[in-house]
Amino acid sequence: MAGATIDHLISVTVFLGAILLFISLFNQTIQTAIVYQRHRYLATKCSDLLDNMLLSPGNPLDWGKQNGTPTSFGLQDPEFTQYRLSPFSLMRLNYSEGAPVYYSKTGQWYSNLTMGFGQSLLVPFTEAINYSTAAKLLGINGTYGFSLTITPIITVSISEIQPNPLKLAVNVKGAGFPLANANISYCFITVEATGGEQSYPSYTTDYGTNCTDEQGASVLSFPGFDGTQESYVLIAYAHMSGLVGVGYHEYLRYYENYVVPFISDFATRTVLIAHSWDVHGGDSPAEISYNATFVLLTEDFTLREVPLDNSTGRVGKINYGEGKPYMGITIPTYNPGLLVITYRKSAQESGVVLMPWGISSMGFPVSFGGNSFEMEWVTTDTRQVLVNGIAYQAMLALWSLEGYQVIS
Repeated sequence: MAGATIDHLISVTVFLGAILLFISLFNQTIQTAIVYQRHRYLATKCSDLLDNMLLSPGNPLDWGKQNGTPTSFGLQDPEFTQYRLSPFSLMRLNYSEGAPVYYSKTGQWYSNLTMGFGQSLLVPFTEAINYSTAAKLLGINGTYGFSLTITPIITVSISEIQPNPLKLAVNVKGAGFPLANANISYCFITVEATGGEQSYPSYTTDYGTNCTDEQGASVLSFPGFDGTQESYVLIAYAHMSGLVGVGYHEYLRYYENYVVPFISDFATRTVLIAHSWDVHGGDSPAEISYNATFVLLTEDFTLREVPLDNSTGRVGKINYGEGKPYMGITIPTYNPGLLVITYRKSAQESGVVLMPWGISSMGFPVSFGGNSFEMEWVTTDTRQVLVNGIAYQAMLALWSLEGYQVIS
């Protein structure tokens, strides 16, 4: 009798243990299935959200060319269909990379996108669309986090082979491979070391074309030009079979005092020309003079200069911390292009600064959104897009803010 009771208790214990084990395993399986479904839904949401961003211009349609906050968020160029983005809407994003810049003379902070010395885009926070605003306009605030990156597909790198006479090597690469037999259109701008100490910096522009070899390389020669005696900048566009990329290279004889362009107003196309000492400081501040020009890329992939009116501040002198230490330039058009500003302290001390008018003009990458660090699951999706004819890849990373996981 006692033995039967013990056997019965053991059997019940084993049975209960088996049930608990089965429930635990079944519960984990169910949770895994639920998490899988949530991940699958997140991937679908990511694809839909990316298309919503890239296939809608937002409202107003031309909010990238205006001031103020849009009522709906979208990056498509309103003049086109499909995956063609507005270069000006992309300019108005508050970039997640690059430390913000404060300019005391206007009392404003500026969103900072910098690719190197003298190659930057500075947009006032009052005109930039930040991450939280975009999330609210997209209807995902507090539910999902996202990060949008838009990077050029074609990489155009330029390096110096020899300074005198100047020879430059241009290398063009696609998505992991050289772009052979690509056409190259370039603009070569030099700052002339002539004129008195009080004159404005003069410059010359030369245009030309070339072609890459089977390795995606090309050599540009400039006979009679000594690359050690004058400041210069080369802007090169490579294009082939609908793919277009841009690169630039510059040599500066002087960079202790220089000009810093700030976007001031999108609606009036105003750019402020500031003195570097008031922005980044320095050891030996001095007055500098400047001369600005605007260059745009035409439909046949040639570069053309658009004159700036003298009354709009095309030339001028700026000094640090005195009176009105900045000047204003009015961009003459909403066609994307490059604002090229030559500056000098003396005949031997000069340089060149570039600013894109339209994000694609210098092939600047865009990084906008939040940080997915320590998120449980992040899904991504990509699209191939065009920004004023320049080929980019748009990638959206999306994650849930709910923080779900399997509990064993």
